[in-house]
Amino acid sequence: MLIEEINILRHHGLQYVPDVSRVELTPLFRGKPVISPAISSSEAEILMGLCPTSAISIEGGIQIDLGKCVFCKECQFTCPGKIKFTNDYRMASSYRKGLIINEGEDKPVSVDPAFVRKEIRRMFRKSLKLRQVSAGGDNSCEMELNAAGNVNFDMGRYGIEFVASPRHADGIVVTGPITENMSRALQLTYDAIPNPKLIILVGTDAISGGVFSGSPALRRKFPDNIHVDLYVPGNPAHPLTFINGILDIIGRKA
Repeated sequence: MLIEEINILRHHGLQYVPDVSRVELTPLFRGKPVISPAISSSEAEILMGLCPTSAISIEGGIQIDLGKCVFCKECQFTCPGKIKFTNDYRMASSYRKGLIINEGEDKPVSVDPAFVRKEIRRMFRKSLKLRQVSAGGDNSCEMELNAAGNVNFDMGRYGIEFVASPRHADGIVVTGPITENMSRALQLTYDAIPNPKLIILVGTDAISGGVFSGSPALRRKFPDNIHVDLYVPGNPAHPLTFINGILDIIGRKA
């Protein structure tokens, strides 16, 4: 039996991503955008009116807010060659303004150590247990988070795992736009996690409300009243975006 299992392993090869920080995704992946400074004012106005979540703005130049962007690529289709969504999946940020992409800049989106609480890296560097709450999500980000722990991405090798109870968790991962019906449950889960607790918003809906922003069905007081440690953009967020963001904030190399 052992020989048969060894032969199966040899036949299948490695089932996991050896280095999650150096994966080359397909060019079709919708990752961090790059904005050309050659966009005219008339084109910028068209793009602003086109964006379904008002992620595009003009403040000293055209900007795309990854916390609002649904990665539909309509702006790229409208201005080909001037806006391009790259396959760069490393887009997590430790502060909200870090998700703003400015025209003419191609610098990476990353976790700024200045915005990381010292106790986070001191306590969670080798082991991090998280409680995930779907606050009105559509199950897209939730499925990607499940994939982060599968045999392919295997974030458990870094000591990062999801747990069933907030009493056993070191932090909370929020997905979904935070509906009124889920606001109290989310707050109770947050309150049940012992301090210091890591707070992570995953996906456009969780970060800004996404296409549901402004809906009377939402109650977004929770992210407004707490310190958020990590923003993971995407619609939905890719497992590699999530895992690399976590590794960066706890100060651990892949």
